[in-house]
Amino acid sequence: MRRGWLAITGAVIGIGTSLLAGCGRHDSAATDLNVVNFYNWNDYIAPDTIAGFEKLTGIKVNVAYFDTNETLESRILTGHSGFDVVVPTAPFFQRQIKSGAFLPLDKTGLPNLVNLDPAIMARVALNDPGNAHGVVYAWGTYGIGYNEKLVKDALPDVPLTSWRLIFDPTYASKLAGCGIGTLDAPAGVVRLVLRYLGRNPNNASVKDLADAAAVLNEIRPYIRTIDTVNIINAMANGDLCIAIGYNGDFVQARKRAAEAKNGVKVDYLIPEEGSLLWFDMLGIPKDAPHAANALKLIDYLMTPQVSAAITNYTGFANANTAATRFINPAIATDPTVYPPLEQRERLFVQAEDSPEQIRAITRLWQKFKTGQ
Repeated sequence: MRRGWLAITGAVIGIGTSLLAGCGRHDSAATDLNVVNFYNWNDYIAPDTIAGFEKLTGIKVNVAYFDTNETLESRILTGHSGFDVVVPTAPFFQRQIKSGAFLPLDKTGLPNLVNLDPAIMARVALNDPGNAHGVVYAWGTYGIGYNEKLVKDALPDVPLTSWRLIFDPTYASKLAGCGIGTLDAPAGVVRLVLRYLGRNPNNASVKDLADAAAVLNEIRPYIRTIDTVNIINAMANGDLCIAIGYNGDFVQARKRAAEAKNGVKVDYLIPEEGSLLWFDMLGIPKDAPHAANALKLIDYLMTPQVSAAITNYTGFANANTAATRFINPAIATDPTVYPPLEQRERLFVQAEDSPEQIRAITRLWQKFKTGQ
């Protein structure tokens, strides 16, 4: 479900590398049994993770980067990508599994699978029935990041608890002056509006989508940015006072503001109506040239110390219960990263959209973005 703060770098660095990896089945690297080709979001792994795997196994890791799920999907569904391990977000993974794009996991080759939290794996089973094709690499939530001082100045008597802060034009009009933003994620944000309206976010009727469009159109005059890429810096710099985004975005914004010592304090809330979970998965494409090595890499990534190091670096939660004792306590106890149980009970998982739903959501989102 990634993530604006990674997208620019991933797009720039990933282009050349991914093109090379896409041709990997025809070059010497593809025929080398001591290789694994890994396609990941940029800056989504600890600096020493790959080197540690190579040292332990003697297997060379070729890493390529992508910047959107659509980019990954086009490579995977076309086939012959040359990749051995990829990291799709769960609803995309669900569609790709149905298309036969992934190998079932040989779980006998994954002894570290026992480290994964059964409760989290049960939630993601909506997208990957029986957890047959993938394991959770990282997970998180959608929510509201906010600058409490600026928001309280604009809405002094309003509790900071609900999606109404953004989706109700009465509130949005008062917050417009200090800046409202949202990430550019149609399927996710539309589901949040549906949840706010009390509708089923994964089974929206034509009327439900029309009502969601009406909500978005009413608040459109008050939205300053619809931009996944720049939301972190905008929050960290105080250019926005409130935004819809991924929890990890606001963790990063909080860090950047602290490093800049600019007096900006970024907080995060999961609204009382509930919100959306996201999962990024590790899967093996059906035509992976080094499937056995792919299993070794996935198992290594589930090693508690390795998983913890990734979380400590990225600030994103992992599903590895055995890793908890190795995670920086400030991260492990941060409710922005690991929401408490009562909040988790209000979270839902995004299911795959039908082609008709995709078209409808795309249309209403384009109207929202253009303000027409």
